[in-house]
Amino acid sequence: MASASTALTVINQIGPEIGHILSGLGERVRVVAQSRDVSEPWNTGEADILLTGPSAAWRNAPEAPPVGWNPSLRWVQIASAGVDGFPEWLLQGRDITTGRGNAAGPIAEYVLLALLAQTKRFETFKPSSPEEWGQQASVVKHSAPLGSLAGRALGLAGYGAIGQEIARLARSFGMTVLVWRRSAWTDGEAEREGVQPVSDLGTLFERADHLVLALPLTSETNSIVSADILARAKPGLHLVNVARGKLIDEAALLDSLNHGRIAAATLDVTAPEPPPAGHPFYTHPKIRLTPHISWSGPV
Repeated sequence: MASASTALTVINQIGPEIGHILSGLGERVRVVAQSRDVSEPWNTGEADILLTGPSAAWRNAPEAPPVGWNPSLRWVQIASAGVDGFPEWLLQGRDITTGRGNAAGPIAEYVLLALLAQTKRFETFKPSSPEEWGQQASVVKHSAPLGSLAGRALGLAGYGAIGQEIARLARSFGMTVLVWRRSAWTDGEAEREGVQPVSDLGTLFERADHLVLALPLTSETNSIVSADILARAKPGLHLVNVARGKLIDEAALLDSLNHGRIAAATLDVTAPEPPPAGHPFYTHPKIRLTPHISWSGPV
């Protein structure tokens, strides 16, 4: 058993659940618990390992390593899938691991909920009287029947762990799954996965009834959903973003929604987060906005 003098020092900014797991290592580690919302998460002292996650402080971190940062830090574990909300100096000179794939299940369930809510118009039905009950039932029966996911085309932009889990659930509803990803497909891979590859993002927008963004944010994907791409969308498209807000040109999205090209958008992420007071995302009748919670599930 390692002595206290040789123990690894771990700063835990992720949460008490992780701290409980680390406590089982006994004297091999010394855990320093900090809040996820600590104002200066880079004050690592002589720590060996930092467990952290996205926060406003990290998003607004200094461009150069500040006083208190330990350049000899060996390993940083980031709770989120992406690293775009962290400064470059955090990511250089040490091992970096992320939570990529950890939230694939909850996020996929969130996406299917959004697809079903849109298709079944679930949020529009809340009769408050016998008269409204009859009126709403009559509309569905005689003029506007509910839709179905079966036979509809789901487009996936990105096919990592999250995209793969979304595809699995979507196929169980009888959907055709179209995938655009940046890496090449190997022989027979798409067929084995039960998906249909498409060659570019514009084609995905042309063919999908529902389209989910599950891409990392990079210099190549920043504002990749542009006005030109949105102009190619299949009429009635429902766009879902569970990745990063900066993937979308938000002004172009609003214009597309206002002119009826895009039927609806479910946005769990925006740029910035949260949107400023008075932003049209809060009140737009065609936008379903949630506060970046699609990752949440049982611990």
